[in-house]
Amino acid sequence: MDLINILPDSVANQIAAGEVVDRPASAVKELLENALDAGATKIQLIVKDAGRTLIQVIDNGCGMSDSDARVCFERHATSKIHKADDLFAIHTMGFRGEALASIAAIAQVELKTRMHENELGTQVIIEGSEIKEQSTCSCPNGTSIAVKNLFFNVPARRNFLKKDTIELSHIEEIFKRVALVNYGIDYTFYSNGKLLYDLHAGNFAERISQLYGTSYRERLCPIDEKSDIVSVHGYVSKPEYARKSRGEQYLFVNNRFIKHPALSAAVEKAYSDVIPDRYYPSYFLHLEVDPSRMDVNIHPTKTEVKFIDEHALFAILRAATKKALGQFSLANEIQFNPIEEVDFPPAPKGYIPSSPKVHYDPNYNPFANSTTKSNTSLGGYHTPNTEVNKFNSSKWTSFFDATDKEDARATLPSSDTPAGSTPNPQQSTNIGLPQREETAQPLSASPCMQIQGRYIVSALPSGLLLVDQQAAHERVLFEKLTSSRQTIASQQLLFPVNCQFSPADAEVFVEILPDLKEHGFEIGTLGQTTFVVTATPPDINEGELQQLFDQIIVEYKGSMIQKFNDSRVTLCRSLAKQMAVKAGTLLQQAEMQQLIADLFCCQVPSVSPSGKKTMVVLDPHTLLV
Repeated sequence: MDLINILPDSVANQIAAGEVVDRPASAVKELLENALDAGATKIQLIVKDAGRTLIQVIDNGCGMSDSDARVCFERHATSKIHKADDLFAIHTMGFRGEALASIAAIAQVELKTRMHENELGTQVIIEGSEIKEQSTCSCPNGTSIAVKNLFFNVPARRNFLKKDTIELSHIEEIFKRVALVNYGIDYTFYSNGKLLYDLHAGNFAERISQLYGTSYRERLCPIDEKSDIVSVHGYVSKPEYARKSRGEQYLFVNNRFIKHPALSAAVEKAYSDVIPDRYYPSYFLHLEVDPSRMDVNIHPTKTEVKFIDEHALFAILRAATKKALGQFSLANEIQFNPIEEVDFPPAPKGYIPSSPKVHYDPNYNPFANSTTKSNTSLGGYHTPNTEVNKFNSSKWTSFFDATDKEDARATLPSSDTPAGSTPNPQQSTNIGLPQREETAQPLSASPCMQIQGRYIVSALPSGLLLVDQQAAHERVLFEKLTSSRQTIASQQLLFPVNCQFSPADAEVFVEILPDLKEHGFEIGTLGQTTFVVTATPPDINEGELQQLFDQIIVEYKGSMIQKFNDSRVTLCRSLAKQMAVKAGTLLQQAEMQQLIADLFCCQVPSVSPSGKKTMVVLDPHTLLV
């Protein structure tokens, strides 16, 4: 009995669709690239319900003939490839001939197209790879293709789609990738009838400003380098604008967005000496490489590329980035507009200035103990004007950073421990922490010492307690924020602060506004993408509000990808991380004692919300061996 069968075209197309179209954003990518290949100068993108209900792309490109309008939905139907050698001389976006066939296999598609020299166009209607209608119609020049009810015949895949805000953010990302590098084209982008983007043709810098705001230009350094192997032009961010998450990182090769770990690492390594660890720069870089020296045909989405001269490209890109940063640094040091000297009037004739006198208090003792009241309304700690022990803290760092993190995370439940829950007390003893009976009373009165503005040392009957002040404060703040019994006071700002987001991020921000207001923020709206902050919780740096909200949005979208994550817990974790006293902040005696006392009132005092150890107990006998 024969076991091998030839799959029907409809089934084969659905299998191919799984490789090419895994979510609405994938269909958007393919349709936008087809419009570019058609020579369009104006492209309109319309989506409804984040692409579930409708994805429509309208262009003014060359259009198609009657026969091409029908054949374009067949697998491997392409006008770009005629022989195998053509794969290594590709200058267009699409070439496989799988996109439209894959989309038509899992959606209801309506195509209207007309060539410029024709008076009438062609309409084709397809459902699940089956042609329902092909007729003559009246339509504008170019092509309009509407994809309706994506995955209507593959409900299992439709169930795997995320919330509309998440899917829309993926569509927006694809739109940016296409619009950034093709800056000579007009684009409009509508979502549920709302205009999100209206982009006009211009240069690369203008397109970046259109997408991210005019203030973004101040963050960027230009790059323009040419060699026999590659030409590089674009922009990289100034070091002071590096972020804790990989945000706007765009690498284009021959007008195609690509993901290439080695080339991305080349840019980031150029920043190794000018930004802190675990911070990442933004960049918008366009590379021009001989198509015969690269292969884009290694993945169905065509975002992965192989280069023959990969090592040379790495060196050139790194050197070009370093040069751009060096030129920016040099420009900052040169005073192009020197400050004019103050013109002091001459002293009157015969004037003799009196000798200066020094006034001091002979009874003042700078080493006398003084207690400053600590601002603990939100567990806050501030910087006093005192000297601290300059003891080298490098060896203490190993107690936290080199310790197995799995031991620390063992005390932390999968979605962290909100206030009100009871952790397993045995978990605390597993990593050598003192029992609460031992620490609750003595620690509040025990004298403390701060090392390098990062660690707090306090005496215990069993040894020395070493506390990471930032991790500890994160834990204290996190549990206060997640506790429904706590009310967070607001601190009115002297001057309101405007924060601006991309349209998709603005919709995410609207979702988390109620939680932000619950935690002490007072925020109003100013248009669709701009928000006005008039009050914040105590200890929030108003100059870092934009960065704080950007990071919260990134983490919120990341948590929403995981269906079982608690968005409120994620928000509280981000706020605690941003509001915590930072390493390098000097604390007074009362503040250190209060922090330790607050820490041991927490449900899970041993680790920060992110799983980092907050403290270790040191045995003096072990240290002296």
